[in-house]
Amino acid sequence: MLHRWTLAIVLFTLSGEAMANGMELDAILEPIRVTDRVYYFKGSLDVRSYENQAVNNNLAFVVTDSGVVLIDSGPSRWVAERIEQAIATVTDRPVRWVINSGSQDHRWLGNDYFHERGAEIIALRRTTETQARFADQHLTRLERILADRLEGTRPLPAPDPVDAERHAVTLGGVELEVIYAGDAHFPGDVLVWVPNEDTVFTGDVVYLDRILGIHPWSDIRGWLDAFAELEALDPAHVIPGHGMAADMARSRADTGDYLAALLAGVRRGLDEWEELHETTERLGEMPRFRHLRHYDEWHRLNINRVYLNLEAGE
Repeated sequence: MLHRWTLAIVLFTLSGEAMANGMELDAILEPIRVTDRVYYFKGSLDVRSYENQAVNNNLAFVVTDSGVVLIDSGPSRWVAERIEQAIATVTDRPVRWVINSGSQDHRWLGNDYFHERGAEIIALRRTTETQARFADQHLTRLERILADRLEGTRPLPAPDPVDAERHAVTLGGVELEVIYAGDAHFPGDVLVWVPNEDTVFTGDVVYLDRILGIHPWSDIRGWLDAFAELEALDPAHVIPGHGMAADMARSRADTGDYLAALLAGVRRGLDEWEELHETTERLGEMPRFRHLRHYDEWHRLNINRVYLNLEAGE
């Protein structure tokens, strides 16, 4: 009979082997039902890894009378195929349309797989321009993480992008609207609104359960503009870019309030001629956001980047 500590080690080892063989992705790609038509996949809250296959973001789909609308296509061809298999556990209807909500790797690098299988890729022009700008950088980064599981992945922005800031379309009898209201985590981030389901897919406009990340190319003011557009829609169901689906109250608490606190705090520092380190130290503790995953790693970096962004723009 195995000693209990030996058994624990064996189970831990087996668990690690299972993760390496893709079972973490199996858990991520378990469809979560929101309405009769709307489902999403809850990505890992951790950083990208070989085990989670860089699916540390949410993906979603809408089942229509004529096929499936997929919101974002994943970080690789390999994951895109797994997404298709996961959707097939809900419906036998094919993925006929893919809408890209943004430009970060795990939102669109599966486009090519679905395009080859006959799906139409839908994205605004400003989104595809950012995708093209970052494609090489994202592939280089993913090669280090995914290794063999990135093989065959080819960047494919929408071949016929929509040259507009809002694009309403009816797909399989379901109305959807792609809405650009301001650059956010990446330039060209959009909301995807499904009015009859009272649901918004926010892409990287909303982070729940984990702290959002400010990049050098992020625009906090544009991000708040996009969040204001989301508030104006007042959806019952918010499918965030990261974290569990929720309502607007949670979205304000984890994203809207955090962005507003960062912007107001950094603006005060600039108005009072504070040095960067002084502003970072003053804002370095925001206890009401400490519950968010990665707070300790990213909060002070976010302050730093907002300061530099605003300083350069004023």
